Amino acid sequence: MGVIGLVLLLIAGVIGLGVLIAGRATDDGSDAAAVPEADLPELGDPAPVLAALSTDAPVPDPAVLSSRLTPLLTAAGLGSGVSAEVVDVASQQVLLDLDAADPATPASTAKLLTAAAALTTLDSSDTLETTVVAGATPGEVVLVGGGDPTLSRTAPSQTYPGAPTVADLATQVVAAMPAGTPVTRVVVDSSLFTGPLTASGWGAADAPSSYAAPVTATAVDGARVSPGSTARSGQPGIDAGSALADALGARGATVVLGEAPPGAKTLATVHSAPLGRLVEQTLSMSDNMLAEALARQVALARGLPATFEGAAQGVTDALREAGIDVTGVALSDGSGLSLDDRVPAAVLTAVVSGSADDSLDGTSAILSGLPVAGYDGTLFDRGDAGTAPGTVRAKTGTLLGVHALAGTVVTTDGRLLAFAVVADGSGSDAAAEAALDDVAAAMAACGCS
Repeated sequence: MGVIGLVLLLIAGVIGLGVLIAGRATDDGSDAAAVPEADLPELGDPAPVLAALSTDAPVPDPAVLSSRLTPLLTAAGLGSGVSAEVVDVASQQVLLDLDAADPATPASTAKLLTAAAALTTLDSSDTLETTVVAGATPGEVVLVGGGDPTLSRTAPSQTYPGAPTVADLATQVVAAMPAGTPVTRVVVDSSLFTGPLTASGWGAADAPSSYAAPVTATAVDGARVSPGSTARSGQPGIDAGSALADALGARGATVVLGEAPPGAKTLATVHSAPLGRLVEQTLSMSDNMLAEALARQVALARGLPATFEGAAQGVTDALREAGIDVTGVALSDGSGLSLDDRVPAAVLTAVVSGSADDSLDGTSAILSGLPVAGYDGTLFDRGDAGTAPGTVRAKTGTLLGVHALAGTVVTTDGRLLAFAVVADGSGSDAAAEAALDDVAAAMAACGCS
């Protein structure tokens, strides 16, 4: 059989198969009965995945709520220096006030202030830029830090979803340089940030540690010594430069700190995740290095020095201009790691409540970044077993002798409350955290109308 005949035979076979499929002929030549159309059920209107809170849920009675919470707030685990406030978000009615105007050491709940300042000063879609420019001599490149500590040595990042990578920078650098040009020297320019590398009120063992490092404008993996590690580095800039050298295949290159030549040609550029996402990561993981980076961005945007002092002023000024009463606020850093920080509980509730009722415009990332009790972030292993998932969402705060919790809670009646409890004379972590969890669970279980 020739090629043409074979092709005709194949075509005929395909046509015949199509007839069988379409018509399903029977043995007597008649067509089979048509398959009846499927009888689909009637579908109602789609319901929201997350239903809105009821607008007519009863407001807790202040006297009843106070009678439930006061014994818990005076528990031995919280010590004697307790301040607290509970606010009904919809009405802004203060339901409980326990020395809420008194300045207290906030620990990491201070990150709420930094987050609010960043979101009201900058746009949530803004990103932080890291670049590589040509050096002063052939074979030299300069890594210019833009204050983004999420730059990753791995692709993707093991810690910060959506983070830029050193590999991307290296690929761009190779493409921008003349073919075959070896990189022999990497200069790291961290001049965007100035002043001391650690804040007043930080202990000698705080940087480097498992939770903090010297604050520089150039770092990789949150200034960790290696991707995914808990230990932080004492030389974040040098680590970043070494990571770039490795990615360029120039492991023998010299890595030094310095500054980019004026007018240097840009060889590569990468950007961080959007600011709103960085705020979420800061709050959820209680990331000190991200918090300090965001505070410096606030300072820069407000024309202040990118120092601890400038960042503290920038955050405070931003909150004041956003309508927050900052009486009693005194900051030494943006993360709350400093024992010199002072923030009244009422300021914490004002930030949380303002984010919840949208009076602090553009700060919704604060709510979405709050750890959820029993589910994620720094509250993943905390919360009352009888509390419905998602009921308590709050920022934690822990320093030696300081334990705090500030966020939102939905009562059993469906009312949204903002709250803050700061115990800066507390004892053991376990006892203080259990006592704070009891307070949050009591609010959630409150049918206190």
